[in-house]
Amino acid sequence: MSELTFVLHITPDQYLAYYNGAAKNIVVKTEDGLSLKFPANAMQKFITREGIHGRFKISFDQHNKLIGVSRI
Repeated sequence: MSELTFVLHITPDQYLAYYNGAAKNIVVKTEDGLSLKFPANAMQKFITREGIHGRFKISFDQHNKLIGVSRI
């Protein structure tokens, strides 16, 4: 299993584009400097009325299949 960390700041209006289907993926720069693209619905549980803000850890299996995202 591999894990990457990143910081994300998305406003409620920005996330609405994901929710409405206009955008399906989130692209972030990890703390290691890598570009990471993953499904926007993986962040749905973190949405508040202020949007999504914080530092997160994303986990993948040996086949690079998303296992989960957690706030750290």
